[in-house]
Amino acid sequence: MAAQEHKFRYLLKPGNDFRFVANFRKVGLISLFLCLASIAALFINKEVRGSHLNWTIDFKGGTEVIYALRDAAAPAGETRYVRADSGKVRAALQKAGAAGFDVSERSWTEEVGGRDVTVRGILVRTPRFGATTPQQQQQALTAFQEKFADRELDRVQWSGDRLHVRSRKAIAEAEAADLWTAAGLEAKPWDESAALYTQPDEGTGEYNMTFSMHGLDRQYERVLEAELGGIDAVVVQTSQVSAKAGAELRNDGIKSLFYAMLLIVIYLAVRFDIRYAPGAVVATLHDAIMVIGVFAVAWVDVSLTSVAALLTVIGFSVNDTVIIFDRIRENVEKLKDKKLERIVDISLNETLVRSLLTSVTLFVVTLMMNVFGEGLVRNFAFAMNAGIVVGVYSSLFLAPPVFLWVANRWYSGPAPARARAAQALAAEP
Repeated sequence: MAAQEHKFRYLLKPGNDFRFVANFRKVGLISLFLCLASIAALFINKEVRGSHLNWTIDFKGGTEVIYALRDAAAPAGETRYVRADSGKVRAALQKAGAAGFDVSERSWTEEVGGRDVTVRGILVRTPRFGATTPQQQQQALTAFQEKFADRELDRVQWSGDRLHVRSRKAIAEAEAADLWTAAGLEAKPWDESAALYTQPDEGTGEYNMTFSMHGLDRQYERVLEAELGGIDAVVVQTSQVSAKAGAELRNDGIKSLFYAMLLIVIYLAVRFDIRYAPGAVVATLHDAIMVIGVFAVAWVDVSLTSVAALLTVIGFSVNDTVIIFDRIRENVEKLKDKKLERIVDISLNETLVRSLLTSVTLFVVTLMMNVFGEGLVRNFAFAMNAGIVVGVYSSLFLAPPVFLWVANRWYSGPAPARARAAQALAAEP
């Protein structure tokens, strides 16, 4: 009985014979140029934008605020929580002019009416430490000096979210209220300290006053209540991440990349031999530089999630490289009559379709995450999209030529000469 013919749809028909080795030099020069451009983008950002990359709160510090959203229409004395929608919260903050922030959902258990209720709140993370921006401070300062020029001002100076004033004549709290509103700020009412502000110093006769502004938690609370409607935003917790802690996290992230490369060298040296390790390291370093370059050019947020994505990209790239190296090693044993360059060409052609299909499948998945995801999900997917492209590229065009160079430079000289000498010695009578 004749075998039934099957019709398959091939990405590339069997028997393709692309000349990879012949183009290694050209591709290598392109890769070198792109890596240098990626590094240059970091320094350009430093000069133009003041920072090499768009670091988030994870790396440069900032403020974290957790909100619970209550139903404003609930009867008096009854607490009803509303599930937070991170997309709507993000849109509300963007509309209010907030920048560099991140929004994610956060859940916890709270006792309400004698029973435990799961509260699904929201976590807002922003690189800002204070509620007042430099522009708001300057606007309020200028307006304050103009309005109270007749009060014989000795000092008017901002310190964080507080305006410290020293004058020869008293200034009432209500007199300055319109200045804060005009600058987009909200001042805290004076408490028991008001008695000190309305009495001159016994020694100098000067009045010392402090006008404190509400923090970011209150500012964002007002934005959410105004934009979302029908909710009462309640601040559950406010905390700050210091810039020093962020710098330590950034340094730890860089160290993790180098540790990953070291482990790759050790693994390949044990799994194959030392000839294969340099190629994998060069490919891995290339992938890291290129992904970082994409972040620098696109100026997208760089967070701990980005570092996780970068490590994932390295793992994906190394996996693809190992499969190619494994095929090269098999063909070296089977095709001993062929030159090493030809063996590399054959091996790359044999694994090409597999590498492309794996990469395209993963790329499509992460692309959907990038298009439809938000926040940290999109951040992770963006890094993966860039990393998959450079990962499959480096596995095909960077790791093999480095292996070839190492093999030809240190492993192809003396051994054949010794083999010929041994054969000549054996042939003598």
